[in-house]
Amino acid sequence: MLGARGFTQHGELDMIDRDNSDTTKTRRILKPRRLALLGTVAALGVAALVASPVSTSFGVSPLISPAHATETAATPSGFADLVSKVKPAVISVRVKIDQDNDKNAMLQQNRMDQDEDSPLDQFRQFGFRFPGGMNGMQRQRHQVITGEGSGFFISADGYAVTNNHVVDHAESVQVTMDDGTIYTAKVVGTDPKTDLALIKVDGKKDFPFVKFSDQKPRIGDWVVAVGNPFGLGGTVTAGIVSASGRDIGNGPYDDFIQIDAPINKGNSGGPAFDTNGNVIGVNTAIYSPSGGSVGIGFDIPASTAKLVVAQLKDKGAVTRGWLGVQVQPVTAEIADSLGLKAARGAIVDNPQDGSPAAKAGIEAGDVITAVNGTAIKDSRDLARTIAGLAPGTSVKLDVVHKGDSKTVTLALGELPNEHQANADDGKTEQTPGTPRLGLGLAPAGEVQGAGQKGVVVTEVDPQGPAAQRGIQTGDVILNVGGKAVSNVGEVRSELAQAKSSGKNSVLLQVKNAEATRFVAVPLA
Repeated sequence: MLGARGFTQHGELDMIDRDNSDTTKTRRILKPRRLALLGTVAALGVAALVASPVSTSFGVSPLISPAHATETAATPSGFADLVSKVKPAVISVRVKIDQDNDKNAMLQQNRMDQDEDSPLDQFRQFGFRFPGGMNGMQRQRHQVITGEGSGFFISADGYAVTNNHVVDHAESVQVTMDDGTIYTAKVVGTDPKTDLALIKVDGKKDFPFVKFSDQKPRIGDWVVAVGNPFGLGGTVTAGIVSASGRDIGNGPYDDFIQIDAPINKGNSGGPAFDTNGNVIGVNTAIYSPSGGSVGIGFDIPASTAKLVVAQLKDKGAVTRGWLGVQVQPVTAEIADSLGLKAARGAIVDNPQDGSPAAKAGIEAGDVITAVNGTAIKDSRDLARTIAGLAPGTSVKLDVVHKGDSKTVTLALGELPNEHQANADDGKTEQTPGTPRLGLGLAPAGEVQGAGQKGVVVTEVDPQGPAAQRGIQTGDVILNVGGKAVSNVGEVRSELAQAKSSGKNSVLLQVKNAEATRFVAVPLA
């Protein structure tokens, strides 16, 4: 299926395929522990934050004028006027989470922080660390975990934007304005797939606010970031837009703006402004060998934020169009074998039975090259395009079918709710107490090219225990705990058996295109 979770090369279409050459190269560069969600501030308090003396020196390096300065707009002499205009709308977002009420979430979070081998370390959500690690957590029960992020008002009546991972699991939310005034906020809605959240402060109608930009920033444009790094609210940094369209593996619709304005832990959810004072992006992640800024930050584009926030405000949730196909990128080899002139578009592995695509006659091997006349670059581009359309929308797909071009018109469905696996196929309820793997699974025999043995991983929860052990979309699980499995029910049964036997982990035999290996996955 196609929609909010993107595409998989194998199995149910719910996560973007990462095997195209560009994203593979990116993944090799952005190694584990290099990427980090900015999240809440690194220093955490249990019941209260403890202050300590800080001695820091700050310096500003001189800027070098462009070689062709006479042909471009004048370099601004400073950003003071801009900052004085926008800074009052930027807020610090403080959250509290009851340790016991969200114990599973906290345990998972702590594993992400401590497991050196976890691929999830590249997106550690800062702030939810327990004093003394796991042992400290066990000693300090019924405590409140606190942390901070950033946000900004988008309306005078108190609506504000932040990151989903800042307010995720929060029992209470407070915002602090630039003048020190503190308000209680409520969470209106969240969208984990884009890591955006909308919160609301009631009681006033004259909050300072900022607007999203209507124009896509150009590489080289000035950018000013304002936020709450390390709890130091009201911090301003400046730089340029250094790249766009970045896919960093954070979610199915990655299309990040890359900036070099220094941002750090605690900047999450804060705005990045253009020189007109409009928000061009929402600060979300950094590339970081050490946990601090090295001048590579990633922002959710304003165009994405506007669409998501509008739905969160109206409905409290986001609905996305659904095509219902399994696809993969068109590589040079695939293009050559199909006689295509260019390696562009998305090739259909298999349409899902009963999906809009299947009903419209889309078949395995078809290549979708355009949606409503706009060319499609790859499967990720197709995912974002379809998800950006409302369910029920009529779309025209340009399709190459067995060498011939044709146009197919269909009405999009609504992306089904997530069905994550805990060994759950989405059609039956999870048995209470069954361990959670964080995988979407389907029998191998139902997935083209997967063979007849085992179950295929169709989606991976990036915060699940299986993801921490490197299990990826398209992998085939042959046996669980030494027992061969062929369907979701058998996987669930073996997980429950392992758990009831007192085991802390279960051994999976996993096969991919390169090899067959055994993987020990913690039982969450």
